[in-house]
This record gives sequence, C-alpha cells and structure tokens, in this order.
Amino acid sequence: MALQQTIETAAIGSAFAAFFARWGRRIGLLRESPTAMAGVGIIVFWCLVALFAPLITIYPPNANDFAALADPTPSAAHILGTDHLGRDIWSRLAYGARTVLTVAPIAVAGAVAGGILLGLAAGFYRGWIDILITRMCDIVLSFPVIILYMIVLATFGSSAINIIMVVTAVKAPYIARIVRGSCLELREREYVAAARMRGENGFFIMLAEILPNARGPIIVETCLRLGYTIITIGVLGFLGIGLPPPDPDWGGMVKDTYGMMSVWPHMSLISCAAISSLVVGFNILAVGLREIGLRD
Repeated sequence: MALQQTIETAAIGSAFAAFFARWGRRIGLLRESPTAMAGVGIIVFWCLVALFAPLITIYPPNANDFAALADPTPSAAHILGTDHLGRDIWSRLAYGARTVLTVAPIAVAGAVAGGILLGLAAGFYRGWIDILITRMCDIVLSFPVIILYMIVLATFGSSAINIIMVVTAVKAPYIARIVRGSCLELREREYVAAARMRGENGFFIMLAEILPNARGPIIVETCLRLGYTIITIGVLGFLGIGLPPPDPDWGGMVKDTYGMMSVWPHMSLISCAAISSLVVGFNILAVGLREIGLRD
C-alpha cells in the first residue's frame, strides 16, 4: 500500500511537472498573437509600476501638498495633478496598483483552486455529488453579486482579507461550471479508461489525467476573471465598501473625487482610465490565447 501511494504521488508530480513544462513552451506562442502581446504589455506595465512605485514617485501617496490646492491640474511638480486634498495622483495611482495587483490575483487564485476541485468532483463522480455541487453553485450565482458583496462586507467589515474571501466564494462557481463541462467530456476518453484499468484512484485520474487536458479553458477563464475582479474591486471602492482609507484604492480615488468632475475631471478620469486599461489588458490577453489555440 505504501509503495502504491509513493508511485501515485510520483506520477502526479511528474504529470504536474510535464504540465508546467508544456505551458512554458506554449507561452512562447504568445508572440504569434499581436493581441496577446498587447495584453501582456499592458499587464507588465502596471506590474512594473506597482513593483517600482517607491522609485518612480516623488511624493508619498497620502502626503498633502496644500500649495497645489489652488491649481490641482497636471504640472511639472505633479505630472498627473493632485486630488481635492492635494495628494499626488500619480503616487496614489502607482501605490494603488499594488493593492489591485495583490488582492485580485489572490482572490482569483483561490476561486480557480476551489472551482477546479468542485468542477472535477462534480464532473467525474456525477450522481448526488454532481447534483449537490451544481445546486450550490446555482444558489451562489442566482444572487446579484453586488448585493452579495455589500451584505457580506457590511456584516464583516471592509478589509483586504474579507474582499478576497467573498470574491473567491463568488467567482469559484464560474470556474467550477467550466471545469465540470470539460470533465464530463474528458472522463470518457481512452486515457481515462486506461487509468481505470490500471487501478488508479479517482483523485489520481482527476489531477493527472483530466486536469492537464482541461487547462486551456481554465487559463482563458482565469484571465477573464482577473479582469472582472479588478472591476469588482473598483466598484466596491466606489461604493465605499472597498479597502479602508487612507491607503490608495483606484475605486476609492474615483469616489473621493467624483464630485469634482465638473471642475477638475482629471481627478476621476485618470483612475477610471487605469482601471479600464488593466481590465482591457487581461481581456485581450484572453482573446489572444484563444487566437493561438491555447484553449483547445
């Protein structure tokens, strides 16, 4: 028994190593899609901004320059201008990118992990397990997501951890449905039947045989969910239930300066443009992945 478990563990490890090696080679295909490369360029730009925020900004994100209150428009001192409190918009944008690019990937990673496990279990075992998981997903998906976010965050408070948890719980059913659909088709393939004949257990078959062959739809959906999650974080900040101030938050920046749109529109529009650009980056990356056939 111990020897069999060791062999199965080694086989799963080898399957995952082959999975990542294969994807490492196929990522090079991104160069064949201008759309995908454009998406990668946008994402890399904001990642570099977030990583080097202390080096590419002059002012702390929460520092007030009261001399700029009289004229908050872009200038040599503040390249993107200041907000209504005299805080440098470029500094807040750069440090806010750290928040977005930390919270969104963690939340989506949790959703993908949970969705994969639920989808594989539902599609592979079928029966009452499939019915139970499917109905649970349907219940979550039946709620208006913004209302669900508001209820949870109003009850437990707005914090990065709570936002990650609620976004993970809401996004996981989307991933689960896609994985379940792929699993229902893949479980009938010859290599799955061969694994059953070898006496492999269900856990091994799901992770080593089915999951690597369902990678395409999962990767594409992950890119799309990252874009949707960035929008979600922005909306929560705009509604005042996002990350607590004074830490910079792109959605909160729009909320704080929305009343100044008629006088100084740059205060809100720059943050809106940042959110939109990052969402577009992930969306066109997903389109590029489809173009080069990584979904298949």
